[in-house]
Formats: sequence, C-alpha cells, structure tokens
Amino acid sequence: MSDFAGRTAVVTGAGSGIGLAVATELAARGASVAALDLDPSRVPVQVLGLCCDVTDEDSVSASVEQVVQRFGGVDILVNNAGIGAQGTVETNTYDEWRRVFDVNVLGIVRTTRACLPHLRGSPAAAIVNTCSIAATAGLPNRALYSASKGAVLSLTLAMAADHVAEGIRVNCVNPGTVDTPWVRRLLAAADDPDAELRALRARQPTGRLVSADEVAAAIAYLAGPAAGATTGTSLAVDGGMQGLRLRKS
Repeated sequence: MSDFAGRTAVVTGAGSGIGLAVATELAARGASVAALDLDPSRVPVQVLGLCCDVTDEDSVSASVEQVVQRFGGVDILVNNAGIGAQGTVETNTYDEWRRVFDVNVLGIVRTTRACLPHLRGSPAAAIVNTCSIAATAGLPNRALYSASKGAVLSLTLAMAADHVAEGIRVNCVNPGTVDTPWVRRLLAAADDPDAELRALRARQPTGRLVSADEVAAAIAYLAGPAAGATTGTSLAVDGGMQGLRLRKS
C-alpha cells in the first residue's frame, strides 16, 4: 500500500506499544515517519527515531524542527504519548495528578503547537489523538487516568472546531484494554496475574484484549485520505465496551 506516499508523519510515544505499531504501519504504507519517544531505540530502521520528552517544550520544538529539516514539512501528527495511573480520586498524590496531565494533555498541546505552522502548509493535514475508553465509560480505580483522557476527548473536539477552516482534520481513537507492555506490567504486578487477565478479557464483549495493530489501523484510517470528510470524531476500538450491553446467560 502507498496511500501515504509523499506524506510526513510525526508520532509521539512511538517507542513501544500503540505508538510503535502506528509508526510501523504508516511507514509500511509509504509515509516518511518520525518516531518521538524518550527511548526510540526500538523503532524500525525505516523510521526516524528522535529522543523527545513531551513535557519539555524545547525538546518538542527541537524534534519537530529536525523532522522538518529532514523531510520538508509535517502532514500528520499522531499524539500518542501518554502514561497511566491507578487509583480513586483519593489515591494519587497531587504531584501524580500534575504529572499525568502534563504528559497526557499538555503533551498534546506542546506537540500540536510545534506542528501547526507546518500542518497549515499541508494539503492533507490530519491530527489523531490517542484517547481511551476511560473517557466515555466509568472504570473503577482509574479516576486520574479517566480525567486526563476525558480532557483529551474534549480537546480533540475543540481542536477540530478551531482548525477545520484551515483544512486540518482532528480526530481521536478510544482504545479499550490493549495488549501493550504497560498493560503487561500491570498484570505482572497483580496478586493473581492470570485472574486479572481473565477479568480484563471478560470486560470487553469480544472476550479478548485489543491489539496494538488494530488501534494502529484505526489511526491510519483517520489520518489517511479515506477519512477526508471525517473530523471531530472519536473512534472506539474497544471490543464493544462503549456501545454493547450484552445480556448474561
């Protein structure tokens, strides 16, 4: 496939999990891809790996400038960098609240601000934010994470409204529980990892975890030419968690 030929994509949090899958997918479909991450050592050879901290404006600006110097512009921005948190509204410290919002929400602000001047010059500009099922469903023990992803969902809609007249489409994906290194670390730390995995699978109507490749395919769709009339949309990739209410037998 070459539907992204001639386009340059910036993907944050692309060192592993969903971000790595997105960078790999876009590169396979012809895009010039820059993978921004604190540790980009695992990105494939056809992808430009750049060490970048989305909580540091200078780091973000320098990375985007490297992309522009290397490829000549930016057509696609995938704001994927994020961190998780467990706990109720009482559990996490205020420093943790600030840290998660700094990465999950302000990280999007910083990278978008750095890329917007270049996106405005693209004939096919698209931004895709990685949100979460936690933005639309009340999940136990996820107060901080859910609040940050709720902000991402609202931010996506506001950005879509602000930039539609400039020809920049803005959408987000809402994954369910994805089989990523972060989820596997959570499972390993559980008292009974096998029981926890069964519970996570059962929570999704399909009975299994979502794969990173499935999320990457959804992001590629929203970023690509087939979604040219799609903006201000959140696409659930969650095994049916958002919309299905199955009757227990």
